[in-house]
Amino acid sequence: MTEYTLADDLALALQLADTADTISLDRFRALDLVVETKPDRTPVTDADKAVERAIRANLERARPDDVVLGEEYGGEGAAAHAHRQWIIDPIDGTANFLRGVPVWGTLISLVVDGVPVVGVASSPALTKRWWASTGAGAWMLDQTAPTTDHAARRLEVSKVADLGGASVSYNSFQGWDDAGHLDALTRLNRTVWRTRAYGEMWAYMLLAEGLVDVVGEFDLKAYDVAALIPIVREAGGAFTSLSGGDPLWAGDALATNGLLHDATVGLLAL
Repeated sequence: MTEYTLADDLALALQLADTADTISLDRFRALDLVVETKPDRTPVTDADKAVERAIRANLERARPDDVVLGEEYGGEGAAAHAHRQWIIDPIDGTANFLRGVPVWGTLISLVVDGVPVVGVASSPALTKRWWASTGAGAWMLDQTAPTTDHAARRLEVSKVADLGGASVSYNSFQGWDDAGHLDALTRLNRTVWRTRAYGEMWAYMLLAEGLVDVVGEFDLKAYDVAALIPIVREAGGAFTSLSGGDPLWAGDALATNGLLHDATVGLLAL
């Protein structure tokens, strides 16, 4: 089996994101967009499927020995126990995408022995891309910046050390309600400075940029969080389940600037 460096894998992930952006942006706000309802009652568009097919085809050529897990076409074998596994969410925020809301993006991650080590979150409608690999920091490219400043910027989480001064994104009221944890959300809301539901991968990227201090949500799959974990961690933050455990397969997530993590887990006491 060929050995690859993390730099090799990150470069491939960024190339995959380029391909995804071209496909998804072409279908964004398209009048002939095809929308279906999956068995779990969530929507899927022709763009979701096309992006995942293209990424899978490229991975089959570039990394034929690796396992792939994607939202639309599933996984191969014992996905959670694979040595090298690419985890793909072709369009995170499909509901936004089909309504024409620009907060959505493609999530691409490489997980090695159960640990996400490469993550790319690309949001072409916001003209932003975030990425990280273990030990190499977290980065963002903002194409809306002045033309003289189209350079990647290293990301760093905030230094807010008191929950009373924290800005929190809880993703959705409904998600906390469905999970039976509205009391915990109410405690959090009454303790912190500010709460907003930014939603989707964007909330976590705002955290990595130092603009939000805590993000928590329920009803998640591995493809929702795998790419986000290394970006938040490499920006200096903490990323666990809401109870403080491993977040990849937990079904929920808590990301913070690190300084607030233990206090937030304790306050939620799920």
